[in-house]
Amino acid sequence: MSTFNVQNPNNGKTEEEFNRINDSDRDAILDRAKEAFASWRQAPIEQRAKVLSKTAQLYRDRQDELAEYIGREMGKPTAQAKDELQTTWEIYEWYAEHAHELLADKPLAAQGALQTYVRKDPLGVLLGVMPWNFPYYQVARWAAPNLLLGNTLVLKHASICPLSSQACQDLLEEAGLPQGVFQNIYASGSQMDAFVADPRVSGVSLTGSEEAGAAVAKTAGEHYKKSLLELGGNDPFIVLDDENLDWVLDQYVALRMFNAGQSCNAPKRLIVMEDFYDKAVESLTEKIQAVKPGPFDDDSADMGPLSSIGARDDVVERIAEGVKKGWARVAVGGSAVDRAGAYMEATLLTDVDPESDLGCNEIFGPVACLYKASDVEHALEIANNSDYGLSGSVWGADLDKAHEVAARLEVGMSFVNSHAETAAGLPFGGVGRSGYGRELAEWGVGEFVNDHLIRVNAQG
Repeated sequence: MSTFNVQNPNNGKTEEEFNRINDSDRDAILDRAKEAFASWRQAPIEQRAKVLSKTAQLYRDRQDELAEYIGREMGKPTAQAKDELQTTWEIYEWYAEHAHELLADKPLAAQGALQTYVRKDPLGVLLGVMPWNFPYYQVARWAAPNLLLGNTLVLKHASICPLSSQACQDLLEEAGLPQGVFQNIYASGSQMDAFVADPRVSGVSLTGSEEAGAAVAKTAGEHYKKSLLELGGNDPFIVLDDENLDWVLDQYVALRMFNAGQSCNAPKRLIVMEDFYDKAVESLTEKIQAVKPGPFDDDSADMGPLSSIGARDDVVERIAEGVKKGWARVAVGGSAVDRAGAYMEATLLTDVDPESDLGCNEIFGPVACLYKASDVEHALEIANNSDYGLSGSVWGADLDKAHEVAARLEVGMSFVNSHAETAAGLPFGGVGRSGYGRELAEWGVGEFVNDHLIRVNAQG
């Protein structure tokens, strides 16, 4: 049996060891999930909602322990981990509180029958392939609505998250979820194709890389199964004027450097008008130079390490290669920090070529990319010149103008004077290479569901 370890990115040390499943374990895992589905789908809505409500309370009660897990696994600073945990328990609470309205039958015009309505039925066993950057929140987005529906779930989390992924199962079961309804498995990405293809699996949700998403979607399509993909992003952040420029740039830096820049919906491409571009460079240089990296449990640190030394090195090497090719200039940072662990400097790239690798493709690290636009139309041209379409934002004192520009962004989520807002009652998802499908709010129970039409007619 193969094994893997927690590789602590705060200090580079190898910690606890875990066993991966064997391919031969798949039958037992899916048989348990299928058997559990037969009873869980029949559980009253009140019972399912009660489990979600109790789960929310457990996340709240255990936040110190749970925050430490992800601090050790992927380097998230404790304050940011607790922010993630709060969003997580709010998702479970929201679905518990809105259970009856979300699952209510939808009456339709009788249209010649005595009664016509649509009922929401669960699909069955779902596979969730989840990433390491938000270990609890990403799982909650998928788990809460689908457990409420009556689906049963098999979680394949990122291999660097063995502590937090098992906690997701343990907390649900402590809250009263029957065994087999939610199973955390330690598996490799190469084992997922067989799970997706298995006839006992009814659908798959993946949050992760475009390569993994394409592989999952291909197999799911070949076997006539629903898939939901939340992939990368290269979000634009357009600044229309310099009326509140210092405050706006404070927001940008905080959002971009959150989670060491490892967020799919972080604002990555900062687009400003040419008449205050130099002012923006000067201000950003000062702000980004002040960002201090440090361990997850160092309250004085502004930013934790990246998720691994390999991830850090990939970002640093990509910047160096891009600068060498003339695609951008490093104004601040760009290098690894000379200490044990996966730390790098907060970085500002200026004079970015929008058509280059650095300009077009997502950089998953603490790297701000600054672009100069001649006017609003040029800013929109830069913003929409992307294969990604997750989210974007427009910042300006003239709200009508900012609103108009935001509505023209070719993304799944547009914001005015904010960015990366997420909450249980807001749909989440993108278009293009950012994936398809929507999570959270009422859309969360609309993906892996059988919208079952029922018509009742009299005899004769």
